[in-house]
Amino acid sequence: MRKIVCVLALLVAASSVQAQPRPLTPNLTCNQARGLVLTRGQIVLGTGTYTYDRYVSDGRFCLRNEMTELAFVPTRDTPQCPVGYTCRELELDFFGD
Repeated sequence: MRKIVCVLALLVAASSVQAQPRPLTPNLTCNQARGLVLTRGQIVLGTGTYTYDRYVSDGRFCLRNEMTELAFVPTRDTPQCPVGYTCRELELDFFGD
């Protein structure tokens, strides 16, 4: 009986956990958006109602086969804020085409 109560308590606790909403860059200033990326190192930011991406402060947060690419997002005070970087897969040309 004690095990059943513990399992039920865990299920209730797990079901009450909700996803945190991602910060929306149109609601932030450019400095606020950049600050989030710099202080967290990596973060998923919403850039619109249904659009989002993962932004990083530098290449340490990318995989070995990825490189950083400068990323711009819309913010409250500027349409093209250089917020940090995104990780993009390296394009390897083995045949020299």
